[in-house]
Amino acid sequence: MSAQKSVEALTAKGVDEKTAQQLVEAGFTISKLRKVATEKKTRMSLEKLLGEKKMQKVMQSLLASSSKKAVGKRGKKAEKKGQKEPTKMMIPMKVKELTNSQQKIMKVLASLKMELPRSVVEELAKRIEHGKISDKTLKSIIEEAFVRFEMHRVDANESAGIIAAQSIGEPGTQMTMRTFHYAGVAEMNVTLGLPRLIEIVDARRVPSTPIMEIHLDPSIREDLVAVRKIATNIEETALIDVADIETDIGGMRVIAHLDTKKLSRKDLTVEQVYKKLNSTRGLKGLAEIGEDGASVIIKSDESSFRKLQKIYEDVKMASLKGIPGIERAVIKRAEPKEYLIYTEGSNLADVLKIDKIDGKRTTTNSILEIYEVLGIEAARNAVIHEASKTLEEQGLTVNIRHIMLVSDLMTNDGDVKAIGRHGISGRKSSVLARAAFEITSAHLLRAAIMGEEDKLEGVAENIIVGQPVTLGTGAVKLVWVPQKMKE
Repeated sequence: MSAQKSVEALTAKGVDEKTAQQLVEAGFTISKLRKVATEKKTRMSLEKLLGEKKMQKVMQSLLASSSKKAVGKRGKKAEKKGQKEPTKMMIPMKVKELTNSQQKIMKVLASLKMELPRSVVEELAKRIEHGKISDKTLKSIIEEAFVRFEMHRVDANESAGIIAAQSIGEPGTQMTMRTFHYAGVAEMNVTLGLPRLIEIVDARRVPSTPIMEIHLDPSIREDLVAVRKIATNIEETALIDVADIETDIGGMRVIAHLDTKKLSRKDLTVEQVYKKLNSTRGLKGLAEIGEDGASVIIKSDESSFRKLQKIYEDVKMASLKGIPGIERAVIKRAEPKEYLIYTEGSNLADVLKIDKIDGKRTTTNSILEIYEVLGIEAARNAVIHEASKTLEEQGLTVNIRHIMLVSDLMTNDGDVKAIGRHGISGRKSSVLARAAFEITSAHLLRAAIMGEEDKLEGVAENIIVGQPVTLGTGAVKLVWVPQKMKE
């Protein structure tokens, strides 16, 4: 290919003529330019010739033209085959478009050379949307909102962590260590007070009293019969719940005498129980329906008392229906005219699969389960909600911002971490800060062996060595040199 043709090819790709001429003179062709991404040597020589900004512009032009060409080829192929060109994938919008009221506020802010967060703009727009407000009044409202926002902003050197710790810790000392009956429902307990707060900040995998609050679809939430049926299907039913089980040592068998009333209440039949037992691990092919039609006999396939004992244990705990982990499901009337299902035990992933469940409002008090099923943002909100609720139940008021700071610290790296030596406190870079929390001697000894260095950047380590903390008044260093008095 001649030099002129190479220049024309580059300009056709969107490269300006002067740059194209410069590239051709230096020996660069389109094929050589495409190797820039993979070959370091080629990239360095191109950067030396054009400079970084110009080089990136050339590469963007080449990439844009090649992608257009690829789309064009796919379209032609589809036309030949009599197919439609594939539709472009729509990327969902992460931020909603501004409403007319919000746009109006943003224009006023721009004219005043002021800035307010999106949430504040949305709240202002919501308040003024249905009222007739003049431009002059709107301007004064926005100015006042800006003044108040600036007044409430946290100072860059504010010791937010210490204040949050004190704001939660001081009321925490007043909390009682109690376990209450839940919402007036008999025999269903939930941990409240200090033990619950400790569970939240320790990010316990399983709470001491796991509970779910299941909301139902609007079409059935007022129908008690339909709600009761869902509750029955959710509650895990073992054979021992609907039968009396005895061991016949002489006949080397286990007999389950089924209670017909309990079976009908749980919406089960003898045939269903028989099929379920026959498909249970360790009992396959051993079950048969008794002669009376109201019992199931499970014969041992070995003449061993140990085997018979194992069959008895397997039969007793054999699950007939329901969701694993949900021991009880209780229906409670909520206002206005709505039935809720409270469960003892938690299994969010399986509950959300059930038809006629309102997945948007159904929740659990197990934060790690929420994280595994719905993700880190949902877990962050769960920490805030559970901690706030626990404090409010004790009649204690803590500003939501302090709790939000704790939840952000627990979830900021995409995982739910405990606030303790196995989580945040144990991962601090400062040796003295780690030693100040727990197991002091072990931390100091390990740091000495490893030759660790402490830069004394945090609060705890500066207090330990007797230096001023670089927060609040300690963030500013002023030196006053008095003038010498004139003689």
